[in-house]
Amino acid sequence: MTAAVEVDRVAKRYRRTWALRDCTLTIPAGQVVALAGPNGAGKTTLLRVLAGLAAPSQGQVRVLGGFPPGSAGARDVVSYVDQLMPVYRTLRVRDVLGAAQALNTTWDHDLALARLAALGISLGRGAGKLSSGQQAQLALTLALARRPKLLLLDEPLASLDPLARHDVLGWLMTCVAQDGLSVLFSSHVVAELEQVANYLVVLSAGQVQVAGSVDDLLDTHQALIGPADLADSLAAQIPVVTMARAGRQAHAIVRGTAAPPGWSGRPVTMEDLVLAYLKEPRARAVPGLAVIR
Repeated sequence: MTAAVEVDRVAKRYRRTWALRDCTLTIPAGQVVALAGPNGAGKTTLLRVLAGLAAPSQGQVRVLGGFPPGSAGARDVVSYVDQLMPVYRTLRVRDVLGAAQALNTTWDHDLALARLAALGISLGRGAGKLSSGQQAQLALTLALARRPKLLLLDEPLASLDPLARHDVLGWLMTCVAQDGLSVLFSSHVVAELEQVANYLVVLSAGQVQVAGSVDDLLDTHQALIGPADLADSLAAQIPVVTMARAGRQAHAIVRGTAAPPGWSGRPVTMEDLVLAYLKEPRARAVPGLAVIR
């Protein structure tokens, strides 16, 4: 299967600060990827490297089966949207669409018109006069009207209200289903990612901490509840990601499907997983690498 993203031992340095360190990641095509991690983990840097807006200091990066980011081949098939939403604010919306059409080799004008009409965004309106939420919607429309094969989204819904967020996610999933689009989606709202993602990547301190299909990760982890006096011995029986004690009870997220004696288990959610790994940056869940404590 063609890989949407291949990152091999990539590092990115800004003066004395390393934003990415020995970052290795392969994502199959056709996935909707939730990119999670704390502030400063390297999420924006990784997306900018994949978009060709930042060059890695070390390592190799390829997108969509072999294109170097920023190359002519990659520019035709990769769209990137960040929180800044650059939409030529001095132009009217129709002129923004005209400029986008002139600048791109692939452009679906009917898709852009239909989407803006559904949103009630007038073509004669100045782009700079739109609300921040409308500007975000316009930026997403421009990105998808290019008919990309890989869509990189860095907190694109931050300025939208909950109803607009729901609408955008629904439209995004329609585009994924219709075009086989690959999406890498960064957001601090894990519940938002959980609605659409079938693949999870967690970054910590510039490295990949978790990578895998959501179904596989959920199937190989569980939440345990048991007596606090058994907490210290649990790690000898099963790989523990995180442990918390509350009075006489202990709560743990572990790798494994069987609950040890004295413990009761329940399935985990994606939010459980993300929070557990963020609490324990030394823990890992990547192909071929067990949890490290």
